[in-house]
Amino acid sequence: MDQQPYAPPATAVLYTADGTPLYATPPQTAPLAIHRPAPHPTRQAGPVHTIDPTSIYLPTPATEPARDVWPARLLAGGIGLGAAGVGLGFLLQTLAAATTGLGLLAAVLALAWLLKNGHSSGGGHGGAVNVHVNVTNR
Repeated sequence: MDQQPYAPPATAVLYTADGTPLYATPPQTAPLAIHRPAPHPTRQAGPVHTIDPTSIYLPTPATEPARDVWPARLLAGGIGLGAAGVGLGFLLQTLAAATTGLGLLAAVLALAWLLKNGHSSGGGHGGAVNVHVNVTNR
């Protein structure tokens, strides 16, 4: 990558004592300034460390495939199925409680409707009977 010397930003920025920037031109209209970091000092070459090849541990590859631990897989599957069963039990219990509550509410509302609109007299839509009687003695 081509390193170029640091160029100051296109806009002059002054800062107040509390750190608030003061721009010579509004930041929205100022041309974009390309950020070029200052070059880093070159690294000094230090002493070369050599590694003794006998001190490196490299694991030897396994010659036979690892044993399948089927009891552990069965146990994990059983625990997973049990947990799923418990979760499903809680779901069904919640569903049963909700439907029972709705059923009881519907029964109470139906009973209230029957008590309001039901009549023991046979036939017709009964109700209050308006009787007007004129009695005249002549």
